[in-house]
Amino acid sequence: MLDSLEFVRWFRGSSPYIHAHRGRTFVVSFGGEAVADGLFAGLAHDFALLNSLGIRLVLVHGFRPQVEDLLHLRGQQPRYKNGLRITDSQALLCVKEAAGMVRVEIEALLSMGVANSPMAGARLRVASGNFVTAKPLGVRDGVDFQHTGDVRRIDADAIRQQLDQGNVVLLSPVGYSPTGEVFNLSAEEVATAVAIALQADKLLLLMEQEGLSNKGQPTRQLTTQEAETLLRDDAGLSRELRAHLKAALAACVGGVARCHLISRELDGAMLLELFTRDGVGTLVSAAPFEDIRTAAIDDVGGILELIAPLEAQGILVPRTRERLEMEIDDYTVIERDGMIVGCAALHTYASRTMAELACLVLHPEYRGEKRGDRLLALMEERARKAGVTELFVLTTHAEHWFRERGFATANVAALPLERQALYNPNRNSKVLTKAVDN
Repeated sequence: MLDSLEFVRWFRGSSPYIHAHRGRTFVVSFGGEAVADGLFAGLAHDFALLNSLGIRLVLVHGFRPQVEDLLHLRGQQPRYKNGLRITDSQALLCVKEAAGMVRVEIEALLSMGVANSPMAGARLRVASGNFVTAKPLGVRDGVDFQHTGDVRRIDADAIRQQLDQGNVVLLSPVGYSPTGEVFNLSAEEVATAVAIALQADKLLLLMEQEGLSNKGQPTRQLTTQEAETLLRDDAGLSRELRAHLKAALAACVGGVARCHLISRELDGAMLLELFTRDGVGTLVSAAPFEDIRTAAIDDVGGILELIAPLEAQGILVPRTRERLEMEIDDYTVIERDGMIVGCAALHTYASRTMAELACLVLHPEYRGEKRGDRLLALMEERARKAGVTELFVLTTHAEHWFRERGFATANVAALPLERQALYNPNRNSKVLTKAVDN
């Protein structure tokens, strides 16, 4: 029964994302390891599920381990410079063979429809083609990369035509030149270029290692500015992490709204990232995933939903929608991916020297990471700018939290006269005050 209730709770919680993702274009990049280790069937099931939910998918696969194996079979040693393969004529033969082999394997797995399996009735149609025009990388630092290339152009219109027909587009990291030459490309570069050309809603980069972390804690969100700083200052980033972070940053700069770095090691990681609020990977975006800002009239519904449980418990005095709408300019909210997860209000009085800190509330699932302290600090800053010299708060349950942050116990007589008149002795709220330094 507990498992059933948890499933219902999760399914209901995922419904906003199901609606939000329908009709959107996602570009997904993954390495050849996903096919080589025999676990791609699970990933194929997830792709089928995304397709069935109306998500337009472009899949870009890598094939590095397959090329390595083919080179070794031919007695050849792989050659790299600055992490890029030097693709000579022998390596190019292996690239062509690996591209065909991996693509066929993926198409076969995406074509499964066995009864009683996650793919039953899926009927995915997969489209591939010469959608990527490439140019030679040329000579860099004295090294001729030969058949290694750069993306020159993406045929976005042709890809959109396939997506409009409900097809899943599958791309290999191979490009073609107008002169008929074939070039070996980076899967991350192809995925980034395609995402930018399509102005995709998301770029999902599946990695073969654990994701970004800071002091042992997973990094769930980075702005583009923070990503730039990390790439510039953190010499400890692995080559793979650095490559994926650069790709995400380039995509965001190119107009892709959100990029996700996801570890493939966790089964179902892509679904958890897309259909839960906090995800399991690292989101890179130009705008913060979580933001503290002044409330707007459209936030009234979210604030009411946030404070309703505390009002029902008698912790907060009930507030009507009309009252909230009239006082909305007093409120500050924490918004996390479209959901109001915290709020606080600053009410000033006629004297303008005292202000009430009210309705400081956090969603139960987001009471960590010092969100309450951040809200309090912002409200103190707003009071300071308004010329307020003293804050006061009335509370029945959080006296010690405020005292630990510099508030001192006071009596009702310390309140402004107009607030004293509204004091409810039946609630017997504690009165605490704190001086505001100006």
